[in-house]
Amino acid sequence: MTSLTARATLQASTRASAAPRTTHKAGRCTHAPTRRHRGTHRATAAPGVIASSSAVDLAAELRADFPILEQDIPETGKRLVYLDSAASSQKPRQVIDAHRDYYMMNNANVHRGVHYLSGKATDAYEEARVKVANFVNAKSDRQIVFTRNASEAINLVAYTWGMENLGPGDEVVVSVLEHHSNLVPWQLVCQRTGATLRHVGLTKDNAGIDIDELAAVMAEGKVKLVATAHVSNVLGCELDVPAVVELAKKHGAKVLLDACQSVPHMPVDVQTLGVDWIVASGHKMCGPTGIGFLWGTEEALESMPPWMGGGEMIQDVYMDRSTYAPPPARFEAGTPAIGEAIALGRACDYLTEVGMKRVHDFEVEVGGILYDKLSAVNDVTIYGPTPDQGRASLAAFNVEGLHANDVCTLLDQAGVATRSGHHCTQPLHRYLEIPATARASLYLYNTPGEIDALVESLTDTISFFREINGM
Repeated sequence: MTSLTARATLQASTRASAAPRTTHKAGRCTHAPTRRHRGTHRATAAPGVIASSSAVDLAAELRADFPILEQDIPETGKRLVYLDSAASSQKPRQVIDAHRDYYMMNNANVHRGVHYLSGKATDAYEEARVKVANFVNAKSDRQIVFTRNASEAINLVAYTWGMENLGPGDEVVVSVLEHHSNLVPWQLVCQRTGATLRHVGLTKDNAGIDIDELAAVMAEGKVKLVATAHVSNVLGCELDVPAVVELAKKHGAKVLLDACQSVPHMPVDVQTLGVDWIVASGHKMCGPTGIGFLWGTEEALESMPPWMGGGEMIQDVYMDRSTYAPPPARFEAGTPAIGEAIALGRACDYLTEVGMKRVHDFEVEVGGILYDKLSAVNDVTIYGPTPDQGRASLAAFNVEGLHANDVCTLLDQAGVATRSGHHCTQPLHRYLEIPATARASLYLYNTPGEIDALVESLTDTISFFREINGM
């Protein structure tokens, strides 16, 4: 194994030697993953993917916009390979500059002042709302509510619409692949309202949510809401939105779509989706942390009572009562994340300038390369659909006999940044009967060469562990 520090070697070796090999009890995996599990795709020969010039050209065109990617890892001297964009994307210079320029030139509170700076700040903040609305093709910027992140956006819906409309006998449906942020809020609200939280599983090949199972649950006539991910952050599968919307409309239910892994990576048109709400986080779409948004239909937003009280969300305040502003102000109490919202607007500009269809086409290409090259590595299991079934440009995988944390630790020492753990999807990992996965996730700045670096480092990592464990 090359390019390992003594510290990392000792740390990884200790954990690896202490970890038992895979064992089975009652058909369940108790430690490291085995060769075969429900919904896994083994490293068998897959259709070859040849990198075309489009993948190379887009990454080459945009790479210089992301200064953080120009650094080398001090311990190895190797150029950073960032493959963790599903957790948080990197930011282009244009977005960084927009955030900086606000504080240098326009810093003032919004909506509250008649002076020059307040006017500039207010205009920039509300212009950002328009940019976000245009990015998802909303009918009106009044349909965009700024939040701290997607988690807050889901909680906003849960504690307004959910508390007002759910009660004993009602049901909320989620899937087993949900991010905790689209699961825990519904657990809490159902506990408080007496509603029941239901879940549906995946297809036999784990290529997506089992629509037939969802239909059977919906047919019972108790479901008020279906809340699910547009694209899974682990499996990479895309939801059959038309099928879900058709079922929801048939049975009088609403649909909330967690779009955190779709809005940054493909064209999303809320007017054609047919759902009632979508949520997204700025930091996954070239924007800063601390800002996200909720889009809702006018009907859905109007039906939601205030959640947090304070300045901005009111019309008139008396000592004993208040009246409230219409959406979106109703849901934006207090001083907002002004600079962050402006930077998110610039991120929408940036992605629009690149072209979301171009981004998606690029990611289909490099995602296929990622899948094929990982599949060619011995003892690697990739979870989720195959490229021909459609999948996002990410791969959650395991190496037989090794823990994902150990794999990702050594990849990091080779300069390759991936993520290990359950990726805020513990129920999904239990469903797959695995304790954790390693995940490599791509974005518009990643090159086929970086996929090669991942595969080379992964092959070295596997060889290292096999050698020290006498395997």
